[in-house]
Amino acid sequence: MILQALARYYQRLIERDTEGISPYGYSPEKISYSILLSPQGEIVQVQDICDTTGKKPQPRMMGVPQPEKRTVGIKSNFLWDKTSYVLGVSASSKRADKEHQAFKALHEEALAETEDPGLKAFLSFIRKWDPNQFCAPHFSDDMLDANIVFRLDGEQAYLHERPAARAIRTRLLGTGAEVDDAEGATSVCLVRGECLPIARLHPAVKGVNGAQSSGASIVSFNLDAFSSYGKNQGENAPVSEQAAFAYTTVLNHLLRRSEHNRQRLQVGDATVVFWAEADDAGQAERAEFTFADLLDPPPEDGPEAARIRRLLDGIAQGRPLDDIDPGLAPTTHMYVLGLAPNASRLSIRFWQVDTLDVLTRRVVQHREDLRLQPLPWKSAPSVWRLALATAPSRDGRAKSEDIPPQLAGELMRAILTGSNYPGSLLANLVMRMRTDGDISGVRVALCKAVIARGLRIQLSEEEIPVSLDKQSTQPGYLLGRLFAVLEYVQRSALGGQVNATIRDRYYGAASATPASIFPVLLRNTQNHMSKLRKERPGQAVVLEKEIREVVAGLPERFPRSLKIEDQGRFAIGYYHQSQAHFSKRGADGDAAPEPEPEAQGAQL
Repeated sequence: MILQALARYYQRLIERDTEGISPYGYSPEKISYSILLSPQGEIVQVQDICDTTGKKPQPRMMGVPQPEKRTVGIKSNFLWDKTSYVLGVSASSKRADKEHQAFKALHEEALAETEDPGLKAFLSFIRKWDPNQFCAPHFSDDMLDANIVFRLDGEQAYLHERPAARAIRTRLLGTGAEVDDAEGATSVCLVRGECLPIARLHPAVKGVNGAQSSGASIVSFNLDAFSSYGKNQGENAPVSEQAAFAYTTVLNHLLRRSEHNRQRLQVGDATVVFWAEADDAGQAERAEFTFADLLDPPPEDGPEAARIRRLLDGIAQGRPLDDIDPGLAPTTHMYVLGLAPNASRLSIRFWQVDTLDVLTRRVVQHREDLRLQPLPWKSAPSVWRLALATAPSRDGRAKSEDIPPQLAGELMRAILTGSNYPGSLLANLVMRMRTDGDISGVRVALCKAVIARGLRIQLSEEEIPVSLDKQSTQPGYLLGRLFAVLEYVQRSALGGQVNATIRDRYYGAASATPASIFPVLLRNTQNHMSKLRKERPGQAVVLEKEIREVVAGLPERFPRSLKIEDQGRFAIGYYHQSQAHFSKRGADGDAAPEPEPEAQGAQL
């Protein structure tokens, strides 16, 4: 299903002549230099063709014949390669002479009967070339191990782009002349359903965070344990050469690292790509941009943020998708694929296929589950920011590499499917808040979302409050409120002299084992209340009344322990009551203490 969808998407991009999508047998690769040849095969000039638009020159991405998949063997690319193959010189390879001989042998055989002037000039060059010629004025050590292509003097097209070269490349692919005999086996392709030559090794997939820089595979069999009935490697899951090329080419296109690529998103260890399928190319593109903004909201002050806000608010009110935005087709199919590194392979974290309308409504439900008052953010949090809240917070900051493995992928799956959030999410959040003391708004909102969605799926009548609920009798919620009131009493009595509040010292124990901590806290609060009665008797009366009202709703005895869901409710109650105090002080004209900073991290 995944490979078929990718292959279909590849075909649509080819039909649209999309930049960066190469035809069968070709792929975009990093090229640094071009050797300009005379018709006689003499070197006219060596040109540096690196991209110099950035701060630092970078190799230019160019569509060239697809590179061979090398492990320990020597395999030459067609009409291009690195210097060890093309020129027999290298700064790292100890077998450059053998690699150069393989390059010559491939082209002597492949181009033996050509009449094309450019290819004949190339043949003359490799026959006359000696690695000792690698010196000034044409060559320098900076070229070592860079990729090189060729061009005939007086022409703009590179040799690999000439019609004669493309015809030879097609013939080589059809006959399997560039591959082992074992790869020439034919079978029914699982993707295309036709009897075609089967790929023994699939092209590498590059761009997944944490995977090997040279690329990794989704489909591979490299041990005897993976073989059966005499079938080796790719024969175990027959995928044709064309289909393997199609799905890896489009996947590498989706995974490309570019500021203009809106179809790639990093969430923890999961690299997420998505694409749309619609009859109209414009509708598909608009759906992809909209979906990207749903998962990673744009800055709040931009026009796109206003558009997404209108879209989500309209869906929440029950309006049809195309009524809110006529450029969007509700039936547009969206494909979302989550990939993560797994040794030399890639693991599928999740795979979701649904219409744009269904996925948008699930994002709206996710937003509703997160809703908290007062809002703990200026712009809606992206999925990567939510995942970052599960990482340890150090001085108010968190790092993406500390996000628990698999949790990010499970969080994304829950959002896309509308199912329960991962069971480990709430436990992780509670543990983090107890450990580092960062009870940020994002963390509390996630606790609220996990509990609220779980209750809704269980058809429970209990509702988790969005804002401060003074009528709630839920013990966990009330204990969180009480803890916030006691902390506020301490801050009011001691002012700026507080080095560490009760939250810094007792939050973890109070939320897990209330019976052992709250009696101590209430006794200590009397000292703070005595000071307030002398200095601000009116405030002391108000706070005493607030404590009595909260305690009146609690059971006769403090619970000995709270289960994990109630510890989540504790955090919600604490947040609501704390924010109410901040708002009240601000409204009274006093300088309200700044809310604790949320865990932040750099977006990938």
